[in-house]
Amino acid sequence: MSDPSRRFNLINEPWIAVRYLDGHSCDVSLRTAFHDAAQIRDIGGELPTQSFAILRLLLAIFYRATVSDVEPGWSRDAWQEDWEDGLPLDLIDEYLDEVSGRFWLLDPERPFFQVAGLATAKGEVKDTISLIMDLPSNNRLFTTRAGVESLRLPFAEAARWLVNAQAFDPSGIKSGALGDDRVKGGKGYPIGVAWSGLLGGIQLEGGSLAQTLLLNLVMPDEGDELSFSRLGDLPVWEQDDPDTAAERGGHPAGPVRLFTWQSRRIRLVADGDRIIGCVLANGDALTPQNQFSHETMTAWRYSEPQSKKAGATTYMPREHRPERAFWRGIGALLPQHDAGGRSKPPATVNALARRQNDGLLAKDLLIRVRAVGVVYGSNNSVVDDIVDDQLSFSTALLREKNAALAAEAENAVSLAEGGVLALKRLAQNLDRAAGGDGEAPWSRADETAYAALDGHYRKWLAGLDDTTDPIDAIGAWKATAYRVIRGLGTELIRDAGPAAWAGREVSTPRGTEFITTPRAEAWFLRALRTAFGAPAPHQIKEVLT
Repeated sequence: MSDPSRRFNLINEPWIAVRYLDGHSCDVSLRTAFHDAAQIRDIGGELPTQSFAILRLLLAIFYRATVSDVEPGWSRDAWQEDWEDGLPLDLIDEYLDEVSGRFWLLDPERPFFQVAGLATAKGEVKDTISLIMDLPSNNRLFTTRAGVESLRLPFAEAARWLVNAQAFDPSGIKSGALGDDRVKGGKGYPIGVAWSGLLGGIQLEGGSLAQTLLLNLVMPDEGDELSFSRLGDLPVWEQDDPDTAAERGGHPAGPVRLFTWQSRRIRLVADGDRIIGCVLANGDALTPQNQFSHETMTAWRYSEPQSKKAGATTYMPREHRPERAFWRGIGALLPQHDAGGRSKPPATVNALARRQNDGLLAKDLLIRVRAVGVVYGSNNSVVDDIVDDQLSFSTALLREKNAALAAEAENAVSLAEGGVLALKRLAQNLDRAAGGDGEAPWSRADETAYAALDGHYRKWLAGLDDTTDPIDAIGAWKATAYRVIRGLGTELIRDAGPAAWAGREVSTPRGTEFITTPRAEAWFLRALRTAFGAPAPHQIKEVLT
């Protein structure tokens, strides 16, 4: 007879928002997510961060069911077989059956991703705003949620926010949990954002959830710098000691531990079939320095300040910048890109490159690389912005024989930056010629130019494959970028008023110069030739007509 105090098992109850290949959307259980993975397009949710966090939860299960000591014989050969024939559902089902007792959302002893009996000295319970990342507690007016019922969460939605909180919860003062010796004056003082919030999250996406899971699964022997253990890399639900309010400390043994890292101590409070409140306290603190041997889903950058502080070479996660389109950082995703040892691509991309070079994948496989991250503000205590962007490109770019083509993909970004700089200087010069300071037009030109180039670069990148000649490819990009930037410059010149045509003397780095519209145009065209080379006659005609 089942225990009535146990409710909502995540393995069998629907709670993961997904979209199927045929277009319909619904919630599915963990088991169904694996069984229908070949028919599921992707994971959804209230925010993109939920998709990233839940994917990592699925990956942790997949690791334990296959790569880990549960099935030690599983290897790259098995990976290729699963890629071609489908996920090993027998292994996954066997594992889910073994651990099913640890996946009850409400359990008196081991509630999933929570601490049973978690409490404060005053017995405080906060409403579910503490979990809902798109509903700031200090700004409830700017939200689509309204009324008291909006904070009474169905178990399925509460489960999604619970997984999201363990991954992306902001820093700031938390509830002071009993049993936590870090608490002072009844308060849990900041220990930093939750683990995934420190990352510039990168997830590889295939044509189905099954392919996405396999693309993001990295074997311990698929990276020179990976050092995680098959035996010691355990998720939180397999840890023998029950969860406590105190910090457990320690360091991860591999990606599984990081995918399920308990950055917070949480207890959900239910009323009937709804979650009406929670206790949310500090959990296990973790710093990101040099975690590239364990964390597989982010790129890394060399940090000079951190290296000086530690007295050793130190890499930090490469965070996403919301004001900068994802494609402008394409170099950080390519294994051939080294930048003098100042950059490391995600381990998932390195593993994908090895599989491509070893012939485990089709030469022209088109994948999406999705960037997910959070920008925090006010001492990392609030969410300012969420990054969700993606690029599509052929895995042919990752093959060693196509290193020159990959280099041109990065070179195209540099060329674009040169063209945009020329346009910004044109906008600045025209404004200064008319009596302005040039600052606002400089910023507007930057935004306009990159917005205009965005779709063109994405389409050009997606078209590069194993048959593409690098010289032809970069030539085509130069022609496109020239046409776009030259066209924007022509519009600026046409809109220049009489004052700009008359001109005036202004101070420049070269001294005092007399700037007019014709002179600004001449400098602009010269800068475009420097960036893209001399244009063909038909290119000039296309812009001017």
